[in-house]
Amino acid sequence: MKIAFIGLGNMGAPMAANLAAVGHDVVGFDQADVSVDGVTMATTGAKAASEAEAVITMLPNGQILRAVADEIIPAMAHGTVLIDCSTVDVDSARSVAQQALDAGLLAVDAPVSGGIGGAAAGTLTFMAGGSDTAFAKAAPLFDIMGQKAVHCGEAGAGQAAKICNNMILGVTMIATCEAFALADKLGLDRQKMFDVVSTSSGYSWTMNAYCPAPGVGPRSPADNGYQPGFAAELMLKDLRLSQQAADSADADTPMGQAATALYEKFVETEGGLGKDFSAMLPRFEERNRS
Repeated sequence: MKIAFIGLGNMGAPMAANLAAVGHDVVGFDQADVSVDGVTMATTGAKAASEAEAVITMLPNGQILRAVADEIIPAMAHGTVLIDCSTVDVDSARSVAQQALDAGLLAVDAPVSGGIGGAAAGTLTFMAGGSDTAFAKAAPLFDIMGQKAVHCGEAGAGQAAKICNNMILGVTMIATCEAFALADKLGLDRQKMFDVVSTSSGYSWTMNAYCPAPGVGPRSPADNGYQPGFAAELMLKDLRLSQQAADSADADTPMGQAATALYEKFVETEGGLGKDFSAMLPRFEERNRS
């Protein structure tokens, strides 16, 4: 298949390389001067998309996605599938999908989970929204770039699933970090706390798979000085998207609101920028009740 891949950053580049490695003809475009193994670079996004059977985008936000869509959709051949793997607001995802459909294209919004490591290893999880026909055309590419793809519903459903999932993740990480900081002040050994919580009702992904306490549980960014596996500013982006969606849907999300406010303070005024989102633990360690 001839594939255009637009947005060759930390996530897009390894995803495109994995597609090229199995024999697909991949043409890429990025605003930065980048090179990717096996990928032929085009001078514009429209040129990359003009002869492709599938166009994949991996972009920073909804505003940029809309601008790229305005450029590439008129250049795409009838019946081509547009697969957007960015994490953006639901309204932008639905707007671009409708724009693609109006132009005689297929569209899938398919944000990912798994981070840079998953992109490189081809073990991402895709949360997809779009028609059955569009998902079926995209599915073989998901199989190369990831280990699982879930068809969540119509346009925008993939973004909705990603935003809801990461709102849970952000709230749960804060609770996990708070609990460790409280355990410290109560004189409870961290390993003992992990042994109890990880096998009882406090079980969670943030505790069992991504423990924020160094030296406890499976290896995680906490064991590497909180160098980001998932950066705090990216968590803040996703939490802001969750609250934007909550406003749009008139949904009451007080825990999501509180998590957004805490990560905003952590990233913007407390030195969390560039650290893993689990670095909330030392943040709580340094603070008192007041």
